[in-house]
Amino acid sequence: MKQLFSHSLLFSVAACFFVGCGNTTSTPESNSTTEATTTAPAASSKVLLGSEPAGAKEVIDARKSAQNDEEVILVGRIGGSENPWVDGRAVFSIVDNSLKACSDIPGDGCKKPWDYCCETDKLPTAMALIKVVDDEGTLIKEDARKLLNLKELQTVVVKGKAQRDDAGNLTVFANGIFVRN
Repeated sequence: MKQLFSHSLLFSVAACFFVGCGNTTSTPESNSTTEATTTAPAASSKVLLGSEPAGAKEVIDARKSAQNDEEVILVGRIGGSENPWVDGRAVFSIVDNSLKACSDIPGDGCKKPWDYCCETDKLPTAMALIKVVDDEGTLIKEDARKLLNLKELQTVVVKGKAQRDDAGNLTVFANGIFVRN
């Protein structure tokens, strides 16, 4: 009985120590989390647009005509791969609305319809990469899903500066995003 009591006492002391340590170490983390949550809503409120900008081009049209550093407005659906997101960054890909996601095809039971696996031959010329930036043009280091409450297959209208690579791929450094319902 004495041994059981001493083990219980040792366990209780250890539990209090770890709980105490947990509270001590979680305070700085809580502060950094508070900082992250206070900056995230500020960033999202500056990026999310209350109304849809006029003159949006579909992704395919924008890929044909957009020039480097040109201000563009384009519309598309989030997707194009099994994982259209860059974890921990406000980066995602969108696909031209003319392409059908697997969920748009009656009877298709695809578990990840946003990968557009039924349209893979058309994807290379129908996608754009969206990098959400702050007022200074710096990439926002917050996951787009969390920052902007986005999910696969949502239609977004993106406003920002175009950047082309040698292969003709289009990246938009977005400073404004409108989410269609």
